[in-house]
Amino acid sequence: MKKFLPKLILSLLIAVGISPFASEAQIAATSQNPSGFGDRQFDMDTIYSAKRIREDDKMYQIGVWRRIDLREKYNKPLYGSGDTKSNGIINQIYKAIVEENALEVFADEDFSQPLSIAEFQDNFWLNATGDSIFSKQLYYLDFREDFVFDKHHSDMIFDIKYIELVMPSETNSNAGQKSIAYIRYKDFYHYFKDHPEARWINFQNIAKSLTYDEAFETRLFRSVVRKFTNSEEALIADLISFDHPNPEMQAYVNALDFEYKLLEYENSLWEW
Repeated sequence: MKKFLPKLILSLLIAVGISPFASEAQIAATSQNPSGFGDRQFDMDTIYSAKRIREDDKMYQIGVWRRIDLREKYNKPLYGSGDTKSNGIINQIYKAIVEENALEVFADEDFSQPLSIAEFQDNFWLNATGDSIFSKQLYYLDFREDFVFDKHHSDMIFDIKYIELVMPSETNSNAGQKSIAYIRYKDFYHYFKDHPEARWINFQNIAKSLTYDEAFETRLFRSVVRKFTNSEEALIADLISFDHPNPEMQAYVNALDFEYKLLEYENSLWEW
């Protein structure tokens, strides 16, 4: 009877859902509320980004605005071949928007003003004086990204948010550059992932040409930083003193200096 009594008491405790070994206060394993699907809920950019980065995992983040000049030698694979550059990235984006109606385009970087296809075509083909241009004269491709350190994966990530088609000032009758349209990078990424005929052209080995999503994710382009997150919300060029003897060169040097600081930050994370 004495041996049976402890077992009986233990069985009764388990039956009513009380463990004799449990502490009186149970502390939650996480500060996040669990979802009903067996995992925690995290905020995540599912509108612009092609990457799944949880906001809670971002230890460091800074916005960076870059420009790709397609005329540069390193960017020729994006610019296309031949005189018309008809197989280049600008024409491929145009076809996706106009011929397939596959990409939404907007007039502003807040993505609050959608453009119709007719409005996009006017922005694309007509300069400030109303004259038509050639697509090869659109050789700037701007984009905005976040430079992020993901503490969960211990990884530095370039998280592109959107792409901007830009008409250079020279093409726009020297009336200043013109924004043609803004495209969500997530839309760009998924469209060209499924359209391998639009390629980053490897002129040394055509068999190793890549789709545009692969080219952007592996950073197969050269770009210049035009802006980074700052209190003035100003371009790097606009932060140069008016009395500087060579403001354009100084802006370029400052852009390079910012790039080096990003690399230095990444390197310093692993010093210890």
